[in-house]
Amino acid sequence: MKPNKPLKIFILEDDLWYGTMLEHYLSLNPDYQVTRFETQKEFFKALIENPDVVTLDYSLSEGIENGSKVLKRIKEMNPEIDVIIISGQEEITTAVELLKSGAFDYIVKDDDTKDRLWNVLIHLQEIKDLKKEVETLKNELKKTYDFSKVIIGQSTQIKQVFNLIEKAAKTNITVSISGETGTGKEMVAKAIHYNSPRQKFPFVAINVAAIPSELLESELFGHEKGAFTGAVGRRIGKFEEAHRGSLFLDEIGEMHTHLQAKLLRVLQEREITRIGGNAVTPIDVRIIVATHKNLLKEVHNKSFREDLYYRLLGLPIDLPPLRERENDYLILAKYFIQNFCNDNRLPIKTLTSEALQKLKNYHFPGNIRELRSIIELAIVMADGDTITEKDINIDHPGSIGNLLNKETSLREYETQIIQHFLNKYNQDVTMVSKKLDIGKSTIYRMMQNGEVNK
Repeated sequence: MKPNKPLKIFILEDDLWYGTMLEHYLSLNPDYQVTRFETQKEFFKALIENPDVVTLDYSLSEGIENGSKVLKRIKEMNPEIDVIIISGQEEITTAVELLKSGAFDYIVKDDDTKDRLWNVLIHLQEIKDLKKEVETLKNELKKTYDFSKVIIGQSTQIKQVFNLIEKAAKTNITVSISGETGTGKEMVAKAIHYNSPRQKFPFVAINVAAIPSELLESELFGHEKGAFTGAVGRRIGKFEEAHRGSLFLDEIGEMHTHLQAKLLRVLQEREITRIGGNAVTPIDVRIIVATHKNLLKEVHNKSFREDLYYRLLGLPIDLPPLRERENDYLILAKYFIQNFCNDNRLPIKTLTSEALQKLKNYHFPGNIRELRSIIELAIVMADGDTITEKDINIDHPGSIGNLLNKETSLREYETQIIQHFLNKYNQDVTMVSKKLDIGKSTIYRMMQNGEVNK
């Protein structure tokens, strides 16, 4: 691996011949910048240059203990400097104590010293370059999730969300995010994590609704080999994966009540036990949950535990639907146009006033996610450098965004509304019945008569 910059090496060795030999040998590598010192006074005066590595003679002439003291002083001045001890002593106890005190490695002086030192420096350079790459990626990731740049909008409602994200990022408080489908709940969760002190540790997300309840416990807490049929090996759960980082539990309202009790215990005790095991594993995890449901209503309906609800409530962030975000739809539309055109090497297209009016009148049941899909399709469908009203494909069956703009019978209004909610809730008749406060038999009859699609 090619180093990012020359490795700056200081050699502190009071044996002139031996120090000169090391200096010459290491200088053969063009990627090393080597400087030799014979006295501690010269060495510490130059240490403000912050070398990457110091090779230190343990048995300096000032005294047998001085190597340890020099190591300690180097680490006090700059703990980032790696120190390699070169010593004539072969005592294991001495080596162990020096490594505990912060030495990177301990090499005994013999005929192979310079070769071992060469290999240690190659290994150390690789570690430093990898650390720099990781740090660069983390900094880029932090910029990626700068919430003021990623969560697009200037409305009063979204500025309130920014304020709450900033407050959440400063502490480890549990965060509960609510909002309709497509409002950007996971994006908010990532913005909180990557702007918090836990940003260097994992962000782990799991969609509770996407995993069968009988498998969810294993996904969250892990299992041991042989815990159940098919458990051919140990599996680390999401809680352990997220150790020292953040765990995002999306659609928490879909969790089965029997698992809610186990989750509550984990949150209270801050420890997990894998399925089929007895060992207790402490966890340090920041919890962020999200739901499109009204959890308090679910508590009243006895489908969500009240004690877990208050445990998870923490700092609540309610994401407003796009239709309530003033002119953010326009800002977002232009943002999506810019990104899609750049990604596909297309000239930037503009929206006509008629296209903008059509977007303005739309209800956006799918919120930001739907707007993005609409805009990307419009760019593809547009013939010229402008996006016209006909390119905005939002007059699909079941849409109620422009419902009142068309004069029709009350029965037709009813049919369109029921169809819209059936589409929204994946043909879940029970859910639609509750949402619209109508009988399930009415919906089934309309399906049977072909008035709404199954």
